[in-house]
Amino acid sequence: MCCNGCVAVARAIIGNGLADYYCHRDALPESPREAMPALARDLALYDHPEVQKSFVRPAGEHEREAALILEGITCAACVWLNESHLARQPGVTAVDINYATRRARVRWDERRIHLSQILAAVAAIGYRAHPYDANKLEQLARKERRSALWRLFVAGFGMMQVMMYALPAYIATEGSMTADIAQLMRWASFALTLPVMFYSSAPFFVNAWHDIRLLRVGMDVPVALGVGSAFMASSWATVAGAGEVYFDSVTMFIFLLLGGRYLEMMARQQAVRNVESLARAVPAVAERLLRYPAHDSETIVAADLRCGDVVLVRPGNAIPADGAVIEGESHADESLLTGESRPVAKRVDDKVIGGSVNIDSPLTLRVTRVGEQTRLAAIRRLMDQAAMEKPRLVRVADRVAARFVSALLVLAAVTAAVWYFIDPSRALWVFVSVLVVSCPCALSLAMPAALTVASGVLSRRGLLVAHGHAIETLAKATHIMFDKTGTLTRGQLQLVEVLPCRDLSKGSLRIMAAALERGSTHPIAHALGQGSTTFPHKVEQLRTHTGGGIEAWVDGILVRLGKPEFAAALHAYPVPQGVVEWQAEGATVVAMADAQGWLGFFRLADSVRADAAAMVRELHALQLQLGILSGDSGEAAQHVANELAIEHVTCRLAPEAKREHIRAAQTRGAIVAMVGDGVNDAPVLAQAQVSIAMGSGTDLARTQSDLVLMGESLMPIADGIGIARRTLAIVRQNLAWAFVYNLTAIPLAMAGWVTPWMAGIGMSASSLLVVLNALRLQKS
Repeated sequence: MCCNGCVAVARAIIGNGLADYYCHRDALPESPREAMPALARDLALYDHPEVQKSFVRPAGEHEREAALILEGITCAACVWLNESHLARQPGVTAVDINYATRRARVRWDERRIHLSQILAAVAAIGYRAHPYDANKLEQLARKERRSALWRLFVAGFGMMQVMMYALPAYIATEGSMTADIAQLMRWASFALTLPVMFYSSAPFFVNAWHDIRLLRVGMDVPVALGVGSAFMASSWATVAGAGEVYFDSVTMFIFLLLGGRYLEMMARQQAVRNVESLARAVPAVAERLLRYPAHDSETIVAADLRCGDVVLVRPGNAIPADGAVIEGESHADESLLTGESRPVAKRVDDKVIGGSVNIDSPLTLRVTRVGEQTRLAAIRRLMDQAAMEKPRLVRVADRVAARFVSALLVLAAVTAAVWYFIDPSRALWVFVSVLVVSCPCALSLAMPAALTVASGVLSRRGLLVAHGHAIETLAKATHIMFDKTGTLTRGQLQLVEVLPCRDLSKGSLRIMAAALERGSTHPIAHALGQGSTTFPHKVEQLRTHTGGGIEAWVDGILVRLGKPEFAAALHAYPVPQGVVEWQAEGATVVAMADAQGWLGFFRLADSVRADAAAMVRELHALQLQLGILSGDSGEAAQHVANELAIEHVTCRLAPEAKREHIRAAQTRGAIVAMVGDGVNDAPVLAQAQVSIAMGSGTDLARTQSDLVLMGESLMPIADGIGIARRTLAIVRQNLAWAFVYNLTAIPLAMAGWVTPWMAGIGMSASSLLVVLNALRLQKS
C-alpha cells in the first residue's frame, strides 16, 4: 500500500464483502487522500437544510433524494462498487449512477441516515462525492477528451514516422537497399511503434485482459489479439533479422481505430451536453426586491430564493426560478425548455419558467417554485432517468456482438491454421487481417448512437424522452389515443356567446353573472367573471347548490345561475330552441332565471388547441388510426372529434374503462400510444405501450409517461413519430451495413485479399459510418 488511506480503503471494501471489485475493475481510481469532498471538509455541513436546498428534494414523507457527482470513477467496476457499497448503508433506499455523466441519484430515509454519512461512506472507499455541478462535469469530460487526444496524437505521429521508414522498403528494387540499412529501418520502426503500443493502445489491452479474466469476450479482445500478435511477430523478425514486419500496419490501425472512437466519444459527450445545458440555464444570481412595490433591491445567489420572493428580471437575463408575472410585459425565450422556437408573450398573472430568458423589457415576478421543485429540475430528472435505462434493442445488440466476437476468434484461428499449411509466410498477417477487419463496434454502436442523437433532437423539438424504450415503441405505434380535456382542448372554459332575454343587455347580464359568481373558484365562475365591472345592485343571501348552481336575492328578487334545469325550477318556461342547439353541439350552457322566466343564457366552450387540426392531419398522413377516450358527455367529445376529423370517439369513460378500452385494442394487435394530462389518465397511460403526457399536466401523469410534451403545442407529437420512425430506419441501415460489411470483409480477409492496413481502414471506416449516419438525425 502506498499510504494509510489505501489501507483504509482496502479494508472498507473487503470488510463490506465487496472484494469482487478487484476482479471487475480495469483502471485504478485516484488516491484516497483526495477522497474528501472539495466543497467542504466538514461533512456535517451537508446536513444543513440551507446547504441541501440546491441539490436535495423531498421524495416522500421521510425520504430525500440528492443529485451528486462522483469523482474518481474510471471504469464500470467503480460504478458497481459505489452502488453496492451505498445500497448496503442502513437507510439508503435507492442508488443510480450514470457512468457516462458521473452523476448519481441517491435516495435515503432521513430518520435512519444523514447525507453526511452517505458522503463519508463514499469517501471511505476512495471516491469523492459532492453536490452536482454541471461545470465540474464538463471538467471531467474535458479531461477525457484531452487524454484521448494525446493518445491519438502519439499514434498519429508514430504512424507517420513509421510509414517514412517503411516506404523505402516498399519502393526499393532488388539489391538497391543493403541488409544493414533495411535492418536499421526495422529497428527505427520498432522504436517508434513502442509508445504507440504501450501508451496509445493501452486501453485495448487493459479492456481485453479484463474481459478474458472474467471469461467473456468483448470487442477489444480481437483488436488486442490482432495488434499484439502482429507487433510481437514484427518484433521477433526485427530481433532475428528475418521475416516480415508489420509496424506500419499496426500503427496505422491503432491511429484509425482511436480516431473512430474519439469521434464516437465526441458524439456521446455532445448528447450529454444537450442534457447538461439545462443545468446551466438557471442564472447564478438574482435581483430580489426587498420591499415591493418599492424597488429597493439586492443581488443574491439564485439558490437562496424562497417561494414568495419578488424578483426583477431585466431584458437579456435568465429567469432564476418558476414564478408568475406581477408587473410588466415582455416576451420569454423558452426554446431550451419547451422546444417553442418563437418567444412567448408574458403579461401580468402569466406563469414563467426558471431558465427561460426575458427578451424585451423588465419583468417583476413572484417566485412560486425553487430548487428541485421547479419545472427545469423535473425535466432534468426525467432526462437522467432515460439516460440510465438501456433499451431492449441495445441489450440484444450487445448479446449479438459478444457472440459475433466469439465466432470471429474461432474463424481467425481456423484461418491461421489453414494458411499455415498453404503458405506459412502469409499465415500471420491473414490471421491479423481477419481479427482486425471485423467490426463488432459498428454492430454495437448501430442503436445507441442513433437513439442518443434522436433523444437530443426530440428534446429540442419539445418532446422529452423519459424512458429508454420510448423511441423504439413510438416508431412502431399503430394507434394514437387522446384524452380530450386539457389535451386536444386547452382545458379552460371560455365565454363564447351571451343570449339575453327580456329587456336585458349582454353587458348587464354578464355583470350580474360575475357578481353572483364572485368568490367562487369554479372554472365556470372564472369564465363568467373575466372582464367584469362593479355590479350596482344589492346581492344578498348568496348560496351554492352543489351540482346545480348559485342562487341569491338581487334587489329583493330571487335569481338562480347554473344548469338550465336548476334555474328552470323557479318557473315553468321551456329552454329556447337556440340553447337546445348549443347543447347538441357539446357546449356548456349556463342559465340565469327568476320567478318571471329566463333572464339569459351563457354559452361556454373549451376551445381546441390552435395546432390540433394540423397535428391530426400529420398523423393521418403517417397512416395512424386516431381516437378520443373521454370522460365527458358524448356531445362535447363528438363536437371536438368532428372539428378535428378524428374518426373514433368513446365518451363517458371512467379511468378504469379507458384502460380496458386500450387493453381490448392491444389484444387485437394494436400498438397504442396514449396522450393525456390528468390524474384520471394515469391508469391508461400505464396500460399503453407508449404514453405521452402534457407537460402542463399533473405530476402523477408525467411519472406514468414515457414521453413528456414540454410546451403547449401538439405538433411535437407528429414530429416525434416521424423522427422516431427515421431513427428506427437509421438503426436498420446501421445494422444492415454492419452485417453486410462483416459478411463481405471477413471472407475476403480469410482468402488473403485484405492486408492488415486495409483491414484497419475498413474497421475504422465502418464504425465512423455508423456514427455519422446516426448524426444525420440532427438535421431532422
